[in-house]
Amino acid sequence: MSTQALPLLPDDGAPSESAPVTEERTSAASIRLERKHPLAIRWMHWVNFPVLFTMIWSGILIYWNDSDNAYQHAHRVYRVGLGGWTLFRFFPDWFYKLFHVPYHVTQGLSYHFFFMWVFALNGLAWVLYTWLSGEWRFILPQRQSLREAIQVTLVDLHLRKGLPAQTKYNGAQRIAYTATALMGVMMLVTGVAIYKPTQLHWITTLLGGYEMARWLHFWTTMAFLGFFFVHVAQVVLAGWNNFRAMVSGYEVQRVEAPSLEAERRSGR
Repeated sequence: MSTQALPLLPDDGAPSESAPVTEERTSAASIRLERKHPLAIRWMHWVNFPVLFTMIWSGILIYWNDSDNAYQHAHRVYRVGLGGWTLFRFFPDWFYKLFHVPYHVTQGLSYHFFFMWVFALNGLAWVLYTWLSGEWRFILPQRQSLREAIQVTLVDLHLRKGLPAQTKYNGAQRIAYTATALMGVMMLVTGVAIYKPTQLHWITTLLGGYEMARWLHFWTTMAFLGFFFVHVAQVVLAGWNNFRAMVSGYEVQRVEAPSLEAERRSGR
């Protein structure tokens, strides 16, 4: 697009013969705003953050009473080790004392069982929305997702350069977010198996019994914590644009980047 500069005018308003006429090239816009996260996705994402924190914290209060309280219950089963050798146990005494955990088990139970319903309903709403809106197409892993995940990991470790092309999520994100959704289901299933082992004995039995349900529930929680720390670190590394998208719904994209809206409309 070219524009013609107007000749300069002297004080009397007449055109100046000495003022040259020049042409300038204005560069086209190189960035655009892209709608990335719908409002419902953002709401459910931010609701999940305090709910999961409360669930994990209240679970620690319960865990103290059931595994390592002042009476030294025998089943301190959650550890990392081999055979009789133990590298470390989760939540040692100094952790309990630092955060004043002991003797708050009833408080932990009340919070845990209340926010369990919020977590379940929010998760159900997320599943229904992503399915009905078609957003699941951006989340489920694809044939090339594993290869992309390896490539992304190598880039994060500074072992290679060049991220794979992506629209909303790359292969590593697709695998991680799908795994997180499955972990949410596992948390609920193992949780109700522990909560109602008699009334829902068939679920407890399918999981391998009460102790196995407790074991699965605990390690799924640890997996959630691992995902949380990695997720926050990745958001920090990705920069403000990525965080802003989860707040406002929009992110700044280069004009040549694939359009999410076009992909949404195509239904692919």
